[in-house]
Amino acid sequence: MCDTLVALGSATADGIVLFAKNSDREPNEAHHLLRVPRAQHPAGSTVTCTYLTIPQAPTTYEVLLAKPFWIWGAEMGANEHGVAIGNEAVFTRVPYEKQGGLLGMDLLRLGLERARTAREALDVITALLAEYGQGGNSGFRHKFYYHNSFLIADPRDAWVLETAGRHWAAEQVKDVRAISNGLTIGSTWDLASDDLVSYAVERGWCGGRDDFHFANCYSDTLYTRLSACRYRRMTTEQALRGQIGTLTVPAIIAALRSHGQEPYNPASGLTGAEVCMHAAFGPVRASQTVGSMASSLAPDVQTHFVTGTAAPCTSIFKPVWLGADLDLFGPIPDGRYDATTLFWRHEALHRATLRDYPALAPLYQPERDALEQRIIPEALAFRHTAPDDRAAFASRCFAEAAAAEARWRAEVEAAPVSGSTSLLYRRAWRARNRAAGMPRESD
Repeated sequence: MCDTLVALGSATADGIVLFAKNSDREPNEAHHLLRVPRAQHPAGSTVTCTYLTIPQAPTTYEVLLAKPFWIWGAEMGANEHGVAIGNEAVFTRVPYEKQGGLLGMDLLRLGLERARTAREALDVITALLAEYGQGGNSGFRHKFYYHNSFLIADPRDAWVLETAGRHWAAEQVKDVRAISNGLTIGSTWDLASDDLVSYAVERGWCGGRDDFHFANCYSDTLYTRLSACRYRRMTTEQALRGQIGTLTVPAIIAALRSHGQEPYNPASGLTGAEVCMHAAFGPVRASQTVGSMASSLAPDVQTHFVTGTAAPCTSIFKPVWLGADLDLFGPIPDGRYDATTLFWRHEALHRATLRDYPALAPLYQPERDALEQRIIPEALAFRHTAPDDRAAFASRCFAEAAAAEARWRAEVEAAPVSGSTSLLYRRAWRARNRAAGMPRESD
């Protein structure tokens, strides 16, 4: 489950395109930040994606990726040309190709590595989709199959691309747009695969073009409903539309942190999902937001704010720029607790907070807000400086965030808890913590 949103320059306060995404995965499926430099590849080269090896492009562009540690592709990322992409799991009536193929996350990374504009990335992804299809297990501990939608942006343009197997439709964004875990394109679109309508007609999903509606014809109703995608998309898109003309980076970060109604308690309820997602008990609430990204896609230099950590409500958004070596992210995490990694250090804080979220999160969220209120404007101004100066500033921000989170963890672990969470909720988190080898303080 995920949420991705974009605001074109016509909708933002400074005329710069804004892009953002939450990546929702299994709680122990560590999120990793990775920078891959531009490269030239000899004729005949290949690239091995998660499951499939395909011909390599002559040139691959520099990319910033935010990804599950075990997958070649990424949930979200950006490249040196200012193209940014986020993908969403969508559930359709087209049979899933379960043998190893290109995952949606692989298609995302390939689009970033090979495209200079949003439209070009759309063409890259749809061409690969036509040639190789999409398929393979996308789950970490539990098998999970789905198709994909994508929100693709650059400093001037944005597109929504929604797929069902090898079939697809695309819509150019006009001002603001959000996508979640369901198809949204209906009876009109800007681009589509040649057989989009005929495939549905052949299967009796509609009578012809006159009554064809992509989302209605192709969606798997049950899984789409269980994802709560309509509610989450409505939440983020309404947040954007309510601020058209004044949207800023803090505003899109606030949208990523949405819990719906406040005060919020992640221990409440067996169903449902918020934009800032927290796992709980039961199969419907088995995912959490494991990483978040918000980007200011200025035409000259793009500024990306990443957490690299779970739950944006407990995380600090830190600035990153491409164009210089990034010695910020530390060792690659995996599915076991490792205090040397960015993801798992923060996860100790996050899971300690979940013992009594309503009481413990407010202990440090005001300092989190104050840090970001200082860091974000400074970072946006740094785009006019030299790459080495930007890299040094980013390094300071990551160090300051690490020090703050260490203090917060000590404070949270020392604080009393009410014990009001349900037994099922506590058992679910104890099982996850044992599987990851978490410190006992997070139980």
